[in-house]
Amino acid sequence: MNGASILPAIHARLAGALAAPHPRYRPWEVDGGEIGWLDDNRALRLCDWPRVFAVSADAVRFAADLAKAPAGERSAAVAEVALALRADGELPAWRDERYAVAATFGAPPALLLERGAARWFGVRTYAAHVNGLALEGRVPKLWLARRSAAKAIDPGRLDNLVGGGIAAGETVRGTLVREAWEEAGIAAAVAKASQSFGAVHVRRALPDGLQDETVFVHDLALPAGFTPANQDGEATEHREVDFAAAANLLANTEGADVMTIDASLVTLDCLIRHAAFAADAPGYADIVALRSAAAARG
Repeated sequence: MNGASILPAIHARLAGALAAPHPRYRPWEVDGGEIGWLDDNRALRLCDWPRVFAVSADAVRFAADLAKAPAGERSAAVAEVALALRADGELPAWRDERYAVAATFGAPPALLLERGAARWFGVRTYAAHVNGLALEGRVPKLWLARRSAAKAIDPGRLDNLVGGGIAAGETVRGTLVREAWEEAGIAAAVAKASQSFGAVHVRRALPDGLQDETVFVHDLALPAGFTPANQDGEATEHREVDFAAAANLLANTEGADVMTIDASLVTLDCLIRHAAFAADAPGYADIVALRSAAAARG
């Protein structure tokens, strides 16, 4: 794709993916705040568990006995519902890992929820991603990963070199260091040198529910001669690309080399910050506005 059309193409792809979801959503309200969003079909599905949920036309809430219950009791009750949904085939991405569900990041959780149920319930999730940069040559480059075809979410798609959800009890930095080793064989001492550059936010309707995720963005200048080595089987390929090739991948919508939407936003943020695009290039203002809007939503 030529330089004149690349930014409008990136904008068209990402703006389309991030457009406001069309279904009607009801908030899941707990302790006076909104912790999730469910479409009508999923909200009505919860009517099957009246001892756990009180479902009305305007919201989903905990049933009376759980409304003031401690987080542990709520977690256990919702876990039973999640297991039933899994048995019915509605939660294909089960992980045996729990997310802390709260109105804001780091607040005391209202409950803990199986990671594979997060989108079904439309809860806000958090992740840490890393742009792996090779900067020692004359042309700066990015390392990308290809997700395993066995992944339940975005199988086989291109991804950032490092990225992972922040589980209950973990920190942003702790997640980054753990995932850096598991996904790319990056030693902790190297991963800790990564720099934080804020966050981007993804909110979109998907077949398994609502993705409502804040992704903390990092850059990591990799040592000269570094080659990624996956440790956990979740990445099947690594690819080093220059910024122009990365931009073309951001615009791509078909074939094997499609990048996940969250990784696309993280990569776009990196390219803008590293002046990969001329400020007077067609579509530059629009792409910067899209990146800024994604950051503001977080």
